[in-house]
Amino acid sequence: MKIEVYNDWDHVNKAESSGQTQAVLAWDGEYRKGDIIEFSGLKKGRFYKVKVDAAIEEALVLIETERVIYTVPFYEKKTSYNPLAFFGNRHYISIREAKEYEIGAYKNLALNPFDQHDVEGVYPHASANVETRGEAVFAARNAIDGCIATRSHGEWPYESWGINRQDDACFKLDFGRGVDIDRIEIYTRADFPHDNWWVKGVLEFSDGSTRELTFDKHIDTPHIFDNIDKKDIRWIKLRDLIKADDPSPFPALTQIEVYGNEHA
Repeated sequence: MKIEVYNDWDHVNKAESSGQTQAVLAWDGEYRKGDIIEFSGLKKGRFYKVKVDAAIEEALVLIETERVIYTVPFYEKKTSYNPLAFFGNRHYISIREAKEYEIGAYKNLALNPFDQHDVEGVYPHASANVETRGEAVFAARNAIDGCIATRSHGEWPYESWGINRQDDACFKLDFGRGVDIDRIEIYTRADFPHDNWWVKGVLEFSDGSTRELTFDKHIDTPHIFDNIDKKDIRWIKLRDLIKADDPSPFPALTQIEVYGNEHA
């Protein structure tokens, strides 16, 4: 497998590293707008541990393609990331095949700080039918990046999924394979009085079943939904969200955590 850094407009190679079961790239230089981090030589259907930057948590992901293109975020697109990410003149990137104990462990199946807005074949992946003004700080991917700061909104660490006041807002989390789920924790944004909050919602599972949700006005703690016992679930949707009777029109999702195991 190989890691390469280059600029999309001229494809001039800035740095690269390769290996059989893992690749580590430490390089000196500055990222520029249009820079790409390319992971290639991958095996379809394998789990990998990927660290795209020293300031971003390592991700356990299922990759269904032989190559992954990661666009280095700049300007507005970078506002949902730690300001230290992709910054400075020394960088660290790594990818390796995941260990069996990592794959088989009970874990948060939703977590993926490596997720991108437009990506195919990398899971888990978050998407939605609306994101407030198309801004990075309100993108669906923010709800699975591992950041649970709820007391404000906007730039990191307060990025969230924003629904642009849309009543039919729907969030989808695609696992890319079957998983067994027993617990879901949802952090709703709590920048009161700027924010509203949801009082009800529906979880839809890929097997066609649903579960009605009831929310309270939480601040720092998650809404916990356990005793779920769902098997071989490939995706879930959060939909039919009903706001509280409050003057603010701005409810939002800070984070969703889905706990369970790989389906045997």
